[in-house]
Amino acid sequence: MTIQIDYETDRQLGIDYEALAGQVVRKVLEMEKCPYDAQVNLVLTDNEEIRRVNNEFRQIDAPTDVLSFPMIPFETPADYTVVEEDESYFDLDTDELLLGDIMISVDRVFAQAEEYGHSVTREYCFLIAHSMLHLLGYDHMTSEEAQDMEARQASALDELGITR
Repeated sequence: MTIQIDYETDRQLGIDYEALAGQVVRKVLEMEKCPYDAQVNLVLTDNEEIRRVNNEFRQIDAPTDVLSFPMIPFETPADYTVVEEDESYFDLDTDELLLGDIMISVDRVFAQAEEYGHSVTREYCFLIAHSMLHLLGYDHMTSEEAQDMEARQASALDELGITR
């Protein structure tokens, strides 16, 4: 598994963000029974940059906590048959499955940790778990989808001992 991390803001999280990202990504891939080694790009940025990207890609001119850019068009969440016949979903050098990109606002990690009354570690890990599920085809457009995603996120973090 490869996680490429670009830290593009001066504000430091003050946690072992690389190790934590690895733990959460591994746990979600394990829980979602991903049969491949995978590759994820993670960008840690500030409110201004995530606002710009949010506006460019979603036409929402406001900062957000996390953006997900999946590479695989899953018809059914975590149904890996969609990639079996198309090698373009794999890094030709490493044979890793290219899941996509995650962009997190470090500013929002701090704000939401305070707002929700939990640690920066918990908020950061929650956002990675949430985004990983998006990269695997999950969404939360209906209440049923939202409940399913929330349960999967909570399960991953609970298994890792990352609680509120």
